[in-house]
Amino acid sequence: MSRFRNPPTAAVLIEQYRSEGVKRIKLAVCDIDGVLRGKYISLEKFAAIAPGTSGFCDCVLGWDVNDQLYDNATFTGWHTAYPDALFRLDLATERRLQDEGNIPFFLGEFVTKDQQSLHPICPRSRLKEILAQATAAGFGARLAFEYEFFIFDETPQSIRDKNYRNLVPLSPGNFGYSVLRTNTHSDLFNEFMDYCEAHDFALECLHCETGPGVWEGAIAVDDALAAADKAILFKTFAKSFFQRKGLVATFMAKWSMDYPGQSGHCHQSLVNLANGESAFFEDGAEHCMSAVQRSYVAGQQKYMRELLAITSPTINSYTRLVKGAWAPTAATWGVENRTTALRVIPGSANSQRVEFRVGSADANPYLVAAATLGAGLLGISEQLPLSDRVLGDAYAVQDQLPDEWQLPSNLRDANGALAQSQAAPVLFGAEFVEHFVASRDWEVREYERHVTDWQLQRYFEII
Repeated sequence: MSRFRNPPTAAVLIEQYRSEGVKRIKLAVCDIDGVLRGKYISLEKFAAIAPGTSGFCDCVLGWDVNDQLYDNATFTGWHTAYPDALFRLDLATERRLQDEGNIPFFLGEFVTKDQQSLHPICPRSRLKEILAQATAAGFGARLAFEYEFFIFDETPQSIRDKNYRNLVPLSPGNFGYSVLRTNTHSDLFNEFMDYCEAHDFALECLHCETGPGVWEGAIAVDDALAAADKAILFKTFAKSFFQRKGLVATFMAKWSMDYPGQSGHCHQSLVNLANGESAFFEDGAEHCMSAVQRSYVAGQQKYMRELLAITSPTINSYTRLVKGAWAPTAATWGVENRTTALRVIPGSANSQRVEFRVGSADANPYLVAAATLGAGLLGISEQLPLSDRVLGDAYAVQDQLPDEWQLPSNLRDANGALAQSQAAPVLFGAEFVEHFVASRDWEVREYERHVTDWQLQRYFEII
């Protein structure tokens, strides 16, 4: 659970911190790519801004992961002179940083000039907008993210010195669910799980996946906003945890074509706010799927293609989405089927859910949650019928599926589908869609203006 379900007021926290001798606070906001951007502030500064808002240069919403400014955005740019955007701290997100003398840490979110309204570009605000739509429809949402990530016996400097080649993994070989590896590195596994629990993104499971030095962590289920907060914190804090150990963790979708990609799956369910009961579970129904869950899955299937650029947002994302590589390549659904994009998991009223298997580890969890929940809610509001499920190998039947279920194989095409989407502005707002499409166009153009190792190896001497 989050640190506070009903957080103390700013005044109470300030008094508590003063009594503890706390001198500073750390805060962070999330950018478009899911990277946390933050700063330290003094306790006096915290006391001034905690009850209201403060400013953060809006360049963090107008640049890429390499701090290069978009040249095609209208929301912010040189033409706006990069003013401060208002943000407020969510006092319910307080954590104490174990490695920094237990100082408080908070997540923030951008707001509009009225200091209250949800910001049109902020990823966390976009998820809150979808959750407001769910509430209006009578539903609450529960989510759980799980991430695969490779760990290397390297440092941030050594990976650059080696030009990201010949990296040494934490452990050798393909050894999924290995007891031997977890025994060998038991201190590291246990310390990492304790670290995650101490920072309120506790893991339900942690194990070796297939590939050298790859782990998978499943974050415990929570209400949707808290679950997304935990996911964004897990990715950032996992990287810093391992770097403090002289190691490097990567959440790239695929760091090598020799190994499977790295997923960022999202398990989802809805509850009826009227009675707190599962909206997905129906005892006696086929696969225990209620009519609500059937329409929810149908909505995710229908809108998956046009929202793919949001859930697979990088050039590298699409190296994972290939046939036979444990990642879906079409908008399919099945029951306990890991070859489909949507895996319905029958269970009890507490466990009935659907797993969104398209998302890669590089995606922004706020936007993954917003896109998938939003698509499902559209399916419910439109009372969409559900197609026949895929039995067995979804890759084998992909060529027989309709065009609208075929997923784009690259970011340029996915972004084109997003730009033409009629659903995306309904879910995210037109201003966000315009800005996000511009950001992905920038990402594609940045990639296309670089000469790759593959091009050098193929053409340098022979052509």
